[in-house]
Amino acid sequence: MRIAHDIVPVGELKVHAAALLKRVRAQAGPIVITQHGRPAGVLLSPEAFDRLTAESRLLQAVRAGQADVAAGRVVEDADLDDDLEAIFAAAEVR
Repeated sequence: MRIAHDIVPVGELKVHAAALLKRVRAQAGPIVITQHGRPAGVLLSPEAFDRLTAESRLLQAVRAGQADVAAGRVVEDADLDDDLEAIFAAAEVR
């Protein structure tokens, strides 16, 4: 992030919204929007937002898996294989 270039006051956003949207899509990082000299928001490209939310979902899933292991909510591989085979066999019968 280039501090002088990637931090924009809200007034500039109001006046140059289209140009800032074009810029955020062209660059890799976000643009920080300030109000009264303090960070107030972040402008991201849709692709950057998708990456960020996908990473967040992955981390949440990993944490949930770790919690399951810690709580003993696990299934042995062989048992899982047997359960899945039974489910697939029942689905083929239908």
